[in-house]
Amino acid sequence: MARHNGTRGWYGKVVGAALGVTMLAVGASIWTAQADTAGGPAPKPVTTSVKPVDVTIAHSSDQGARGVNITIDDGPDPTWTPQVLAVLEEYGVKATFCMVGTQAQAHPDLVKQVVAAGHRLCDHTVSHDTGMDKKPVSYQSQQILDAERMITEASGGVRPMYYRAPGGAFTPASRKLAASRGMRPLGWNVDTKDFERPGTEAIVATVERELPNGPTLLFHDAGGDRSQTVEALRRVLPELKQQGYSFGFPVR
Repeated sequence: MARHNGTRGWYGKVVGAALGVTMLAVGASIWTAQADTAGGPAPKPVTTSVKPVDVTIAHSSDQGARGVNITIDDGPDPTWTPQVLAVLEEYGVKATFCMVGTQAQAHPDLVKQVVAAGHRLCDHTVSHDTGMDKKPVSYQSQQILDAERMITEASGGVRPMYYRAPGGAFTPASRKLAASRGMRPLGWNVDTKDFERPGTEAIVATVERELPNGPTLLFHDAGGDRSQTVEALRRVLPELKQQGYSFGFPVR
């Protein structure tokens, strides 16, 4: 999700949970570093064979010039994720869910529902630290790799296909690490500002105004009351279909 000012109590809980994450050893590489003073060595990646992907930040749609990518950040959440899934199913739309590791670990049933519905998974780090680009590379590695493991385990073995840095806090090291793990760095073109709950009308208006900037739309299914997001999706999805857009996934 985009960077926002002010405290976010929900994320305080996530950060607290993340402190319990075990950091395991990872082989030496150009993206890892010696452990920082806060803990042990860097974490171990999921031990499955993966094919590296492009290191550049993806924005385009696999549906071409008239494609739209719906991306949903910060969940899964037991209240709002099922409602988002229901709206997506109603209109036959597939989306990319950028999941926070501790949320995935806490709600594996929802992760499995997302996968079963044909949506894609995205690594959104362990604790959603929007300042992680200012932290040591070892910390960035822990955030990415531990979240990858949490999401993969919660899904029953389906790995995330993308990596979205919280608040867009990408670094060359984090992008290279994610890409080496088969997770394409994922940006966005339209920040709907739904996290700020500006009202359904405002969210819809933002999509209509900013869609010419590019096809990847940013919504949220966690972090607070997401009823405006659910209603905005209920408005936006059929309108975009009527305008001749098709829904796809970010390029890989």
